[in-house]
Amino acid sequence: MAITAELVKELRQRTNAGLMDCKAALQETNGDIEAAIVALRKKGQLKAEKKAGRITTEGLIFIKVSADKHKAIMLEILCETDFVAREKNFINFGEQLAQHALDNEISNAEDLSASQLGDHTVAEVRQALVTKKGENIQLRRIHLIKTEGEIASYMHGGRIGVLLEYHGDDENLAKDLTMHVAANAPLVVNAEDVSETVIAKEQEIFKAQAEASGKPAAIIEKMISGRIQKFINEVSLMGQPFVKDPNTSVAKLVQQKNMTVKSFTRYAVGEGIEKKVENFAAEVMSQVKDN
Repeated sequence: MAITAELVKELRQRTNAGLMDCKAALQETNGDIEAAIVALRKKGQLKAEKKAGRITTEGLIFIKVSADKHKAIMLEILCETDFVAREKNFINFGEQLAQHALDNEISNAEDLSASQLGDHTVAEVRQALVTKKGENIQLRRIHLIKTEGEIASYMHGGRIGVLLEYHGDDENLAKDLTMHVAANAPLVVNAEDVSETVIAKEQEIFKAQAEASGKPAAIIEKMISGRIQKFINEVSLMGQPFVKDPNTSVAKLVQQKNMTVKSFTRYAVGEGIEKKVENFAAEVMSQVKDN
């Protein structure tokens, strides 16, 4: 059967696959478009599996907040290069996925991948994007907030995202606090939220440093105590100096405004992932082989 341009065009519109891939699939299936779709999906799966082990440290954060500000989603999607992260298909995928997660109140990446998005699962849509872009693309993490209070959000360049749950009427201060969290990266809201495990680890470090000074034991104990208190203030939102007025602590400011911060979540793209450094020429050749 002759493989016409119209047939190739139809297959491409239905699958979003490359022109030559569509033509090859139709030749392989003797012009049977349904069989060609199956063939393309199989090849797409193989390509996606080849790319699945490649390290993803680039990407974007996506945030969606409900109109009543009682529900919000923050989603991190990773890829291999900043070029793909800035590409419209990747951005559209993330925006669509974040809204889908918000509408369906999906709180983890596994459930999001398995959920239905139109005629396909999210996993299938992601796989098609992997095949099209030639990069590993992963849904890394997702955070859902549902509250009777209010939610403020902040995004910095698509690479840092913050959701803040609070009770109070000052939306401007809530917005400022999300920016503060983005800039200062506290670990917890209040000093008492710092875990005993974290404190014990810091005490061990401070003790070793203090003992190296050769000072008496009583002075060492005071040094450790002072450093621990300073550390707790540094990692707790309420203990930090407010980023827009360092002479005022966040705790004092929210008290003045009759506000209560219940929780916050801060995502930074690729945080905690060690980026693999490879020879550029070798990386290019590996991508040529995969494709």
